[in-house]
Amino acid sequence: MTKEVTTVSEAGFSATNTIREFETTIDATGEDAPDTLETLLATYGACYIPALRVGGQQRGVDDLGKIAIDVTGDLNDDDKLEAVSFGIRVEADVDDETGNKIIDRAFELCKVHDALKESLHAETSFEGDAF
Repeated sequence: MTKEVTTVSEAGFSATNTIREFETTIDATGEDAPDTLETLLATYGACYIPALRVGGQQRGVDDLGKIAIDVTGDLNDDDKLEAVSFGIRVEADVDDETGNKIIDRAFELCKVHDALKESLHAETSFEGDAF
């Protein structure tokens, strides 16, 4: 299986991405659309949510309910991504031990996590019964 995306920039630092029948715009300057790192962080969080759901099911929590992840990316002096952290909140009443097991399993399942260099493994906090 292969995934394909076409990225086109007519001028400047903004690019339009065609993904199947969908289009997204990314602007490296962040003026007209999310910038490249914001888009990466959003993609990481969006990938991690279904991984949490499956990880929860595999660790005995059938339904995590509402999930919110505050994704934070710290930049170095060159404005490159240096660290990522997830503040994870779930609706289900999940104890810390089970939450940590779900987090670990979700990292094993998350495809975006696999694609990042090891130093960008997201630091996490987990809060059950959060909503």
